[in-house]
Amino acid sequence: MVQQVTQGIKISVKTEFDGTFYKNRKMQYAFAYTITIENQSKDTVQLTARSWKIKDSLSNTQIIEGEGVIGQKPILLPGDKHSYTSGCLLLSPFGAMKGHYSMVNFTTTRKFRVSIPLFNLSAPFSMN
Repeated sequence: MVQQVTQGIKISVKTEFDGTFYKNRKMQYAFAYTITIENQSKDTVQLTARSWKIKDSLSNTQIIEGEGVIGQKPILLPGDKHSYTSGCLLLSPFGAMKGHYSMVNFTTTRKFRVSIPLFNLSAPFSMN
């Protein structure tokens, strides 16, 4: 599990290989990731947007940006946690993801970014 704390917000990431399949005549490698966002600060915060950089071992890069996470914009009181699971497809059995969440502090109304640490995606059958 990969973890990082930015401005009192702890991000924990767990990954899982979900299998392979063909799409548009190309082998696709499916990965799931579960992220837990924990508010360790003294203020209430809301996640408003996300930004991802996804790269596979063939140097294919995807940039994903959008509002919230899986259709939600969670509000976290001090001590609250929010977990969700999502996924991505790669053209190779290895890759990595990193990014950030855009958040707003309800106490100060200040917007800030929370780093999502770099985490690896790897199919177990292709590891040494």
